[in-house]
Amino acid sequence: MNNVLFRSLLVIALFAGSLLRSAENSSAQPTSTSAVEAVLNRYHESAAKADGAAYFALFAPECILMGTDATERWTVGQFKAYALPYFSKGQGWTYRVKERHVSFTPSGDVAWFDEILDNNAYGVCRGTGVLRKAGAVWLICQYQLTIPVPNELAEKIVQLIRHPSEPAPLPSK
Repeated sequence: MNNVLFRSLLVIALFAGSLLRSAENSSAQPTSTSAVEAVLNRYHESAAKADGAAYFALFAPECILMGTDATERWTVGQFKAYALPYFSKGQGWTYRVKERHVSFTPSGDVAWFDEILDNNAYGVCRGTGVLRKAGAVWLICQYQLTIPVPNELAEKIVQLIRHPSEPAPLPSK
C-alpha cells in the first residue's frame, strides 16, 4: 500500500510541476516580447533623436549592422565611426514601425524579429535581426535593413543594379 501511495504522490507531484513550468513559460513570453520590443523601440527612437549614447548602448559588442547597400556590413565600431558625425550634428534617421513579429529560442535567451517600417525617403522598409539576453538586459546582435522589392518590379531592379547606365527593360509577365 505504501508503494502505491508513494507512486501516486510522485505522479501527482510531477504533473503539478509540469503545469507550473508550462504556466511560467506562457507568462514569461509576453514579458520577454515586451522587453525585446522596448529595446527595438528605443533603437528607433534614439536614432531619430540622434542620441548616439543611447543608440550604441543597445548593441552587443559583437553586433553586426547591415544596410540596404550590399557593401554596408559594419561592426559596432565601424558603424559608430559612420553614424556619430551625423548624430553630433543632430542628424538622425526616422523609421516608424508599422508591424513587428518577435520569436524566441526555447531557452528564451535569444530572440529574432522582423518588422515593417516606414521612412520618408525610402518608403516601406524591413528590419530584421537578433537579440540576446545578457543578464536582465536584451542587446542587439544583428540588425539588417532592407527595402522590399515587389515581385513585379524585381527583374527591372536587378537589371538596373547589374547595368546602372543602361535603360532597364520592362518586366516580363
